[in-house]
Amino acid sequence: MSDRHTLPISEVKHLTLDKPLPLDCGEQLDGVRIAYECWGELNAEKSNAILICHALTGDQFAASANLVTGRPPWWSRMIGPGLPIDTDRFHVIATNVLGGCMGTTGPASDAPDGKPWGTRFPVITISDMVRAQIAFIDTLGIDTLFSVIGGSMGGMQVLDWAVQVPERVFTAIPIATAARHSAQNIAFYEVGRQSIMADPDWCDGQYLAQDKRPSRGLAIARMAAHITYVSEEALKRKFDRGLQDREQTSFSFDADFQVESYLRYQGHSFVDRFDANSYLYVTRAMDYYDLAARHDGRLADAFVDTPVRFCLFSFSSDWHYPPSTTREITRALAAAGAEVSYLEIETDNGHDAFFLEEPLFEDALAGFLKVNAGKRGI
Repeated sequence: MSDRHTLPISEVKHLTLDKPLPLDCGEQLDGVRIAYECWGELNAEKSNAILICHALTGDQFAASANLVTGRPPWWSRMIGPGLPIDTDRFHVIATNVLGGCMGTTGPASDAPDGKPWGTRFPVITISDMVRAQIAFIDTLGIDTLFSVIGGSMGGMQVLDWAVQVPERVFTAIPIATAARHSAQNIAFYEVGRQSIMADPDWCDGQYLAQDKRPSRGLAIARMAAHITYVSEEALKRKFDRGLQDREQTSFSFDADFQVESYLRYQGHSFVDRFDANSYLYVTRAMDYYDLAARHDGRLADAFVDTPVRFCLFSFSSDWHYPPSTTREITRALAAAGAEVSYLEIETDNGHDAFFLEEPLFEDALAGFLKVNAGKRGI
């Protein structure tokens, strides 16, 4: 990623919800804590707030360095002064999702008995994540969001915002996402979950209580998932069949190919910043997400009479959430009479393209926000 700006922050922010959070599983969580960051000033009318929804392995540190891990921000190309999501114009908020591991209540948090939840944590859904965000925005005293923006799993949250509280969302920008997981995506994530649970240090999910971590299983899960985030063209361009620069005289389990080394790096660097149980819970929430199923199998019915203005993006080489999934959502929105724009970006960067330098994507998103800010009087 090419970072344009890293906006300064001085502390990790937290807010505790003052009411119990009802969950789709029938349970409720008390004292839910939301970890968040924000940039730019909220105007007097509180009409310029944008919520950023992160992807599976993301967090609230979209535009500022992660104060917990020291990692750089994951969307500094997009958020900042004069950038597409312009902090000179908008008040930008990003939260860590419910079930996450960067400060929001999740499996690694302490349960009421003072011990980590582990796999005692209740099952959560994408809608539960959004319900927690809505309660969080309520606590901030913001009635309507100018925009909700997110890619991948973040795009699912954007769609759910537009369905749960359409009257509170002026514009919605779902990026490289789907209204439900394909069987192939479920299969890939199941490989990851099984690798975690097969690690002897998983300890039936109670590894934190035993001062252990299933690092090997989590690293493999990350490697398997990361393959779906990049395209064949990108892997060929970066690595092809290039070998490591060393002489091989006998069979070895070392990384012989450059692409193997790359995947191992992705896996090993991931375990230092993510919780294995969060990975299990959040990927399962993605698998269960099916917006059409909640409306008798007809996706268009989810958006009937919606006042939300939509702009959707997909990327031509994305095989994790291919353009066909975004076109399906676009057709459903059009059938429901929604105001919708859609753009497919030609690129070989695969699913991760929205994190990378894609000038057409950046310009189009900036243009959509600018035009609608004018309509909003911002």
